[in-house]
Amino acid sequence: MSRSRLTVVLSQSNSKHPVKRSLEESLAAALIMEPGLDVSIIPHLYDLDPQHTGRLFLESVSGDLVVLSWLFPRAAFWLLDRDGIQGHWGDSQIKPPDADEDEDQESPEAKGIGPAGKLPERRVYCLNLNDANNYQIFVDEVRRIATECRERNAARTPPAIVQLGLPVAAPTSSPNGDATYLRNGDSVPPLFSAEQLLAAPDRRWYPVIDYSRCTNCMECLDFCLFGVYGVDAMERLLVETQDNCKRGCPACSRVCPEQAIMFPDYKSPAIAGAPVGAVGALKIDLTKLFGGEGKDALSQAVAERDRELVADGRNAVGMAVGIPKRQADKPEGPKDDLDKLMDDLESLGF
Repeated sequence: MSRSRLTVVLSQSNSKHPVKRSLEESLAAALIMEPGLDVSIIPHLYDLDPQHTGRLFLESVSGDLVVLSWLFPRAAFWLLDRDGIQGHWGDSQIKPPDADEDEDQESPEAKGIGPAGKLPERRVYCLNLNDANNYQIFVDEVRRIATECRERNAARTPPAIVQLGLPVAAPTSSPNGDATYLRNGDSVPPLFSAEQLLAAPDRRWYPVIDYSRCTNCMECLDFCLFGVYGVDAMERLLVETQDNCKRGCPACSRVCPEQAIMFPDYKSPAIAGAPVGAVGALKIDLTKLFGGEGKDALSQAVAERDRELVADGRNAVGMAVGIPKRQADKPEGPKDDLDKLMDDLESLGF
C-alpha cells in the first residue's frame, strides 16, 4: 500500500448519545467517499487496552495519521504517544467554538522534556469532534491534511504499510471466497473482523502525561500514594501502574506545576487536556455567589487524595505527606476560569 494514502481513524464516543452517534455516522459515510484515504473505526481511544485490536491497528500504521475523537487534541496526541503511537504534532486549522480569533492553539512541542526516543518521520493529527457539529467541517480539514501530507511526502520512497484495521466500506467477495473490502477501488483484505475491531473495551481511568510540558519535577510521584507513577531506565517520569489509579480522582493533575497531567475523560477542560490558557474566560464565581468557601488547587487535591485513602481502608494524611515541593521556588500554576467554575459546582453539590 502506498504511503501516499492517509490513514484516518474515527474513535467512537463511549456514550451512545444520539447526536454524537449521528455525527460519527455522517462523518464515516463521507470520509469513505474521499480518494486517497484509508478509513477505519475504533472504540473510544482512552479505553483501549494493549491487547485490543483497535490498539493493535493503530500500532501498525507507519504513515501519517489522523485521529478523530471526542478528546482534546493535546490529550489525544499524548495518549497515542503513551501507547507507542508516536509522530510529530500535526497542526489542525479547526478552532474550538470558544477560541478567540487572535488566540493560537498551543503546540505540544513546548518546554518540557519531550517524548522518549527519536520520533518517526510522520505527522499525527488529532481532531476533536466536540469542536463542530457539522461533519463537513471535519471532512474539509481531512482533505486539507491529505493534501499537506502528499506534498510533504512526495519526494520520499516510503516502506509499505501493513493495514490491520476495518475499512469503512461495503464488503464484497474475493475469488477465493474470503471477505474483502473496497476502498476507492482498492481491494484490501482486513486481518480483523468488525466484531474484533469494534469490541467494546472496559472503561478505564488513568493519567496521561504531556511531555511537552512535563519538566520531570516528580511532584506527582511524591504526591500520589497509590503507586501509579514511576521512573524508567532514563529516570524519566512515567505512568507505571495505571490500574492503581482511583476512578474519577484527578488530584495529581491539580498539583502539577506545569499542567502536564491530563485525565482525558474528566469534566473540566483544564484537567481533560484543553490547551493551557486557551479556555474561554468565565466571569462567574459561584462560591461567592452562594456564600460557599472555595478551595485552592492543593487543598482540593489533598481532600480528593484523603477520600480515596479512606475508601481503601487507609488513614487520611492531609498535608503531612508528599506536599513539600521539589521546585519550592516555582509558583503554583493558575487554573482556568472554567475549571474553577466546575470545581465550585462540585463543592456546592451540583
